[in-house]
Amino acid sequence: MKNKKWTLFDYVNTLIMIGVLVITLYPFIYVISISFSDSSYILQNQVKFYPRGFNLKAYKMIFESPKIPRAYLNTIIYTTLGTLVNVFLTAITAYPLAKKNLVGKKIWMTMIIITMFFSGGMIPNFIIVQRLGMIDTIWAIIIPNAIWTYELIITKSFYESIPDSLYESAVIDGASEFRILFQIFLPLSKASLASITLFYVMGHWNSFFIPMIYLNDMKKYPLQVVLREMLIFDTARRSESLGDYAALTPEALKNAAIFVSILPILALYPFMQKYFVSGVMLGSVKG
Repeated sequence: MKNKKWTLFDYVNTLIMIGVLVITLYPFIYVISISFSDSSYILQNQVKFYPRGFNLKAYKMIFESPKIPRAYLNTIIYTTLGTLVNVFLTAITAYPLAKKNLVGKKIWMTMIIITMFFSGGMIPNFIIVQRLGMIDTIWAIIIPNAIWTYELIITKSFYESIPDSLYESAVIDGASEFRILFQIFLPLSKASLASITLFYVMGHWNSFFIPMIYLNDMKKYPLQVVLREMLIFDTARRSESLGDYAALTPEALKNAAIFVSILPILALYPFMQKYFVSGVMLGSVKG
């Protein structure tokens, strides 16, 4: 590769990739820069690529709120439990759908795929959750979204890529379907399961609309809902009541809240990136 001469395509492709990299990274750099900058520089629109007049008032204001630690804990609980339920149900549901001899397989898959494009709507879903007595409980967040169609298709496609001879050998040895699933298919599907796990974690961590609808007790709010409430309703009141923060711009607070909310995902993603990419690619072999 070192001795290979670069062609016009290589130069053009490299320039395009650099452009994509800059476009992708600049929003993160801008958000971080604004969150750490002094309000005077923000108001004068002088913050572009790095913080100006470095200060931590926005972060201090966020973490001094008693709501934030509780909201972080709620989000961790919802994300952990929700992801466990999601991955488990997705893994066991995809197994029979990957079978070639499943009765009515095309019908089942058609019904599942339809849910990607059509839903009952927000009001019917709310009525169902209400009648099941799940309003203002953690189950209102987890149960209605127990399986995501796209992740189910990824897992099913990966199962289908496993050689039939492996399944047939296990059947000949007298293994049950549960043993084949948990001792053969799942260990071989680590990459695919890791990829859907990352999808589920990101979905639960960033979710705010569903908790906002189904949760009434503010003590049960996840981080995203608390940050939203703080940005929309609390900014003006806090700026008036706290003298040190009177000059703090809403932009600084907003961007600090954004960075606080995405930091755990940014820390997690590099460790799961290889599983994420390989899982999606392998799961799409027969997709």
